Amino acid sequence: MDMLDTTSTVAVSLYTLLSTAYKSMQAVYSLPTDVSLASQGLDGFDELPSVDVIVPSFNEDPRTLSECLASIAGQEYGGRLQVYLVDDGSENREALRPVHEAFARDPRFNILLLPQNVGKRKAQIAAIRRSAGDMVLNVDSDTILASDVIRKLVPKMQDPAVGAAMGQLTARNRNDSWLTRLIDMEYWLACNEERAAQARFGAVMCCCGPCAIYRRSALASLLDQYESQYFRGKPSDFGEDRHLTILMLKAGFRTEYVPSAIAATVVPNKLGPYLRQQLRWARSTYRDTLLGLRLLPNLNRFLTLDVVGQNLGPLLLALSVLTGLAQLALTGTVPWLAALMIVAMTMIHCSVVALRTRQLRFLGFSLHAFINIFLLLPLKAYALCTLSNSDWLSRSSAGNSNQHPATDAHTTECSGHATAPRRLNPARDPAARTKSDCMCSDE
Repeated sequence: MDMLDTTSTVAVSLYTLLSTAYKSMQAVYSLPTDVSLASQGLDGFDELPSVDVIVPSFNEDPRTLSECLASIAGQEYGGRLQVYLVDDGSENREALRPVHEAFARDPRFNILLLPQNVGKRKAQIAAIRRSAGDMVLNVDSDTILASDVIRKLVPKMQDPAVGAAMGQLTARNRNDSWLTRLIDMEYWLACNEERAAQARFGAVMCCCGPCAIYRRSALASLLDQYESQYFRGKPSDFGEDRHLTILMLKAGFRTEYVPSAIAATVVPNKLGPYLRQQLRWARSTYRDTLLGLRLLPNLNRFLTLDVVGQNLGPLLLALSVLTGLAQLALTGTVPWLAALMIVAMTMIHCSVVALRTRQLRFLGFSLHAFINIFLLLPLKAYALCTLSNSDWLSRSSAGNSNQHPATDAHTTECSGHATAPRRLNPARDPAARTKSDCMCSDE
């Protein structure tokens, strides 16, 4: 039984050393700096770049979608703005029709109605290939943008070396439950520690889908690769945000983070949906980490530590917990050293963040350690063992997202290249007041 005690002690000691080095450097590099194009505003442009906002939507709640589109319509941006709402074969399209009709009256809005569900990635691509703006802003249909988001993101793109930038995410429904409060704090840490530190070296590893802007010229060169992602010979349809970001970095572009561009998105308020979401994210993270390893020799050494800390750290923690539990079950001996070190690391981290933000609520984030140890670590192990599984788990039409032959044909139709595609009739439907060649109907 000494072997279990030794293994647990060694594993938690290595985890503590790695986590201390990683989190300390991350804390330093994530501190705000004065060197920021975003702080210079839009004065550096001779002419403001045009921006296309892409909003894929599937079975969205009408009120949630309306609030999302209203936040886009209210953007304080002086340049040309076009919005492409892509209804990805929603089963509640009749309920959504009043929302479509209301925003179709705005000449900036284009409504694309796809006949069947093809998945978020294909829906995005259908709109991207129709639009022509200098920048492409991807927004999730359950997200509300602050009125100055585009005005804050666009200055980051003054540097032609920057291919993408993301804003800061918050939980739109933070007050729903204890879980949404924890997720809101988790988002703050992911954005203002992890992404902020990565951005110091121009290599944000995942520009998150709710609010990410891309340079069209860079995006166009990567679109075919983005559309046809495979893993072990199977189509890979989730994790689109991380994969597109990795493709940007592989192509030699920088990826950035703009903390002042705030986007509030709906997060799971129950444990089941949250764990299913985390399972998808874990699989996509592992898949694209393998792809991203090739980038590390050309990036700052901190980013190597970042990848090691995010992937090896949880494995060491899991090994320590497993051997500790085995020791407790077989000998009745509590692995006090391992337990105390984990508790100490958690409390120190939460206390530092609470001091930095001057928000005592981050002390409560220590409760997330229980979710991490007893739910997320086993889930990540399961994700690693089932990497080939591409099931969305939470989508009622998930099967459609993997039907690529049908998807390809459908994307072509909605891009206006098919013969006589059916469109909304302007005479009988007010929604057709937008550009008619940007709308397809399944009626």
